[in-house]
Amino acid sequence: MDLTAIKDNITVCKVSDISEIDMTKDFFFLAKTNDEISLVCKTEQAPENCISREDGWKGFYIDGMLDFSMVGVLAKISTILADNGISIFSMSTYNTDYILVKEHKWGKAMSILMKAGYRLKQ
Repeated sequence: MDLTAIKDNITVCKVSDISEIDMTKDFFFLAKTNDEISLVCKTEQAPENCISREDGWKGFYIDGMLDFSMVGVLAKISTILADNGISIFSMSTYNTDYILVKEHKWGKAMSILMKAGYRLKQ
């Protein structure tokens, strides 16, 4: 299975409202629940109205469209990384899954996944 690296540094944050989020940007993930509004974006595009934020993430996504009948794709990757002491932040879209790891664990995570048979495209 092919994975594609996200070249940008990523920030995960909680915001008070969406007024400062530029919806024209090419990469961001927004989730709103009854309790919070979470935003994942390029670090340089994080809004000023963050309630809290966690910088220092790198990420990748699974190439291609994942059919909803596919079982365990994200679970397999997360288990491989968890078994090696690497925690993740994951996001799913209609097409695919995105996985973030802390920047200082990036090299180790990619090495482990490649040994497990995944191919990383830069």
